Amino acid sequence: MVNYRSSGIAPIPPVIKNLLIINGLVWLAQLYFDKQGIPLEWYGGLWGPGTGNFRIWQLVTHMFMHQAYDSTGIVFAHIGFNMFALWTFGTILENFWGSKRFLQFYMICGIGAGVAEMLLGGGGPAIGASGAIMGVMAAFAYLFPNTELYLLFIPIPLKAKYVVGGLIALDLFGGIAPGQADNVAHWAHLGGALIGIIIVIFWNKTRKKDFY
Repeated sequence: MVNYRSSGIAPIPPVIKNLLIINGLVWLAQLYFDKQGIPLEWYGGLWGPGTGNFRIWQLVTHMFMHQAYDSTGIVFAHIGFNMFALWTFGTILENFWGSKRFLQFYMICGIGAGVAEMLLGGGGPAIGASGAIMGVMAAFAYLFPNTELYLLFIPIPLKAKYVVGGLIALDLFGGIAPGQADNVAHWAHLGGALIGIIIVIFWNKTRKKDFY
């Protein structure tokens, strides 16, 4: 999705590295158990409270699961895009904040995204790290709004504030007027982004010396 103008590739910080590993292992487990007729997303995915299938742990487990199969076979795009975005934007934030603060931020955004999807979205099960990652992207755009990003198929750089703002606008439109075959958890994305912005604004007021 993006490339930075940089002099090199920084080492992956510990929280990002472990999140990538955990998400990858869970995805492989989904592939295995789905073949055994045991879809893990039915247990770890986030169900709406009216379905009777909701369990409190799903607010956490849903953000470590991704689509594994569809009618055409194995699906890599869901986890691939999310993990690439997590590495791209999350690495900057973890190096900026430190590992403990970044992990707190990521988990709160993911749980907040889940609550938003439960209240405003479908019945489920909803899966994916996208809500937490939208929080990460929103925080990045707030802190580094003029960072230039390169999107695939667009030959000119775009500032982070416009890229992330555009994604939020698309999710808002998708949440208000979803298409017939739309299976995207738009409200989870929006909830994660909103929580992320709120946290960063709060931290910015209480620790101004740490922010640009």
